[in-house]
Amino acid sequence: MRSDDGFREFVVASSPALSRVAYLLTGDHQLAEDLLQSALASTYRHWRRIRDGNPAAYVRQVMHREQISWWRRRRPAERLSGEAPEHRQAGDLAAEAVNRIALVQALAHLAPRQRAVIVLRFYDDLTEAETARILGCSVGTVKRQTHDALARLRTLLPAGLQTEVSS
Repeated sequence: MRSDDGFREFVVASSPALSRVAYLLTGDHQLAEDLLQSALASTYRHWRRIRDGNPAAYVRQVMHREQISWWRRRRPAERLSGEAPEHRQAGDLAAEAVNRIALVQALAHLAPRQRAVIVLRFYDDLTEAETARILGCSVGTVKRQTHDALARLRTLLPAGLQTEVSS
């Protein structure tokens, strides 16, 4: 039995979803690709041990930890202007695109753990307990980080999007 049995299939099947999570964690396509590549390399090194468990959760945990390490090495220089981008009422798709951009920009200004909690809880739709297990913290910490992150997002998002951010 080869050590990479099933790894290629796992990568093919899970890369699209993991790539989206990486993008939400980094806010940048190239950084997201680097983050996912790094996490998959780490996963490959431990594949025999984790392949029968939940390797996608392992990759998300590695991405979260790696993103925090990258963030500590270089802080984002980009700042929100505080003004909502102007857009015409050309249709729902245009408004959704503007909303998505504003949300990604706001996520970029959260602390790494807050961003990870928001991504895991609301994008990956994980429970508080699952999120706590992946992040290696208590459920109470997840609740507090979620509360603080949502409060921060309310201050960063344009007025029209603030009503969509629930606590």
